[in-house]
Amino acid sequence: TAFFFSPSLFSSDAICNFVICNDSSLRSQPIIFNPDFFVEKLRHEKPEVFTELVVSNITRLIDLPGAELAQLMGEEDPKLPGANSTASGFFRSLMSLKRKDKGVVFGSPLTEEGIAQVSQLIEYLHKNLRAEGLFRVPGNSIRQQILKDALNSGTDIDLDSGEFHSNDVATLLKMFLGELPEPLLTHKHFHAHLKIADLTLFDEKGNKTSTPDKERQIEALQLLFLILPAPNRSLLKLLLDLLYQTAKKQDKNKMSAHNLALMFAPHILWPRNVTANDLQENITKLNNGVTFMIKHSQKLFKAPAYIRECARLHYLGSRAYTSKDDLDLLTSPGSKELQPLKSQKRSRLDACHQEETQQRTEEALKELFRHVHNMPDSAKKKKLIRQFNKHPTALTPGSDVPTSPAPRRTRSRSFSGLIKRKVLGTPVILERKSRDATPEPERVSKENVHLLQKCGSPAHMSQAKLKSSEGRKEESCRRMRAHLLSKDSSSL
Repeated sequence: TAFFFSPSLFSSDAICNFVICNDSSLRSQPIIFNPDFFVEKLRHEKPEVFTELVVSNITRLIDLPGAELAQLMGEEDPKLPGANSTASGFFRSLMSLKRKDKGVVFGSPLTEEGIAQVSQLIEYLHKNLRAEGLFRVPGNSIRQQILKDALNSGTDIDLDSGEFHSNDVATLLKMFLGELPEPLLTHKHFHAHLKIADLTLFDEKGNKTSTPDKERQIEALQLLFLILPAPNRSLLKLLLDLLYQTAKKQDKNKMSAHNLALMFAPHILWPRNVTANDLQENITKLNNGVTFMIKHSQKLFKAPAYIRECARLHYLGSRAYTSKDDLDLLTSPGSKELQPLKSQKRSRLDACHQEETQQRTEEALKELFRHVHNMPDSAKKKKLIRQFNKHPTALTPGSDVPTSPAPRRTRSRSFSGLIKRKVLGTPVILERKSRDATPEPERVSKENVHLLQKCGSPAHMSQAKLKSSEGRKEESCRRMRAHLLSKDSSSL
C-alpha cells in the first residue's frame, strides 16, 4: 500500500488532509493525519534548528537569566536547591545507595524498553480507576517485589489474572518513577517550571495580580514539553493521561488532581535527593504546578499553532520564521493561514532592488554635479555643466543651481558619456533629442551621428527589418560606439 500526500493542501490545522490510497480495500478506512507532522519532522531532522525555534518562544513568555537559560539548553550543569546543604546529607546518601541496585528497568535511565514494560502497569490501572485511595494506599510489598522482578527480567505479565491488586500496581509505578536517575521533567527544566508557576495576569494599569495566567502557562508548558527527551515526553504523556482519568473518577477513588499531585510531584518534578526543607517556599509552587498539568493534560502535548506554522514554512515556505512575532507581522488579523507566494515575493524583491539601484545612481550623479559646480570657474567647468544640462536623463539638480549660459559644443557629448561611465561603471548609450540638435563640426561626422541615433533608437526601424538584421546591426553599433568613444577620449 502506498500513500501520497499533497503538500499544496497542507494547512496549520490539518496537515495531511488529503490521502490517495492505491489499495481499493482500504479506501473506506478513516483518514489518519498528524497536525504536528512538520514539527516532528523538524525535531528529528534538524534538532538544533528545532530547539532554537522553541527556546526563542519560551524566553518570550518567561524571563530566564543567562545561567538558567544555559542550564535549560544543557550548556551548564543545573544548580539545584539543597546541593550545598549538609542538613539532609544522610537522607541523600541513603537514596543514592538505594539507586545503586539497578535493574534492566528500575533504577536505570529511561529507555523505550523501560517504557514498554511500565506501560503494562499504566494500561492495567486505566481499567481499575475506581479503587479507593489509588496511589495513596500502599500495596503488598511481597507481591510488589515479584512484579518488579518480572518487569526487570522482561517477562510477560498477566496482570488481569487476579494475582496482583491495583494498589500493588499503583505503588510499583510510583517506585519506578522515584528510582529514575533524574525526575521525569529533568533537572535542566526545573527553574523554567518555577518561572511558569509565577505567570499571572496583569490589571488595567499593567501591574501583576495574583490570578494565574492559565493561557500563558499552557503555552509555556507546551513549548517546554517539546524539548523534553523523547522517552521522557512519551512516558509523561502516558502518566498525565492516567492521572487525568483518575481525577475524573474522584467520586469513587477519592483522589482529586491536587491529591494526585502530592503523590507524584516528588517523582516527576522535584530534584533528586532533596527534601521538603531544601525546597522551602517552592514546595507549594511545585505541587500546584503538577496539579495544573494534570487538569490541563489534554492540551499540553499539542504544539502551539505558530510552532506548527514555523515548522511548515521551514519546509514549504521561502524563508524560516523564528518566533510567533515573525508570523504576527506576516499575517493579517483576519487571515486563517499563510500561503508561501514565492513568485510575488521574488517580484517584490526585484522591484526593491531596481529601485535601490536607481536611487544610488541618482545620488551618485547628484554628488558628481555638486562637485563640478564647486570647482573654480574655468572652461573645463563650463563644459561639464553644459553636459549635465544637455542630458536631463542624468537626473541632476541642474535647475536648482544657476549657471552662466554658454554655447553648446557637440564634442562634450562623448565626455558626458565618460562621466556616466565613471559613475555607473558601465558604458551608457548616448541619447539626443531633436530639440537639442546642433551642427557637428568636430571629429564626429554626420554619418556617424546618424548611425549612432539609429543604433540607440530601434523604434525608427520597422519590425521586419529588426528581425532580419538584428545581429548585424547590434554588432555594427557596438563597434561604432567603441570607436567614437575611444577617439573622443584620446582627444581629451
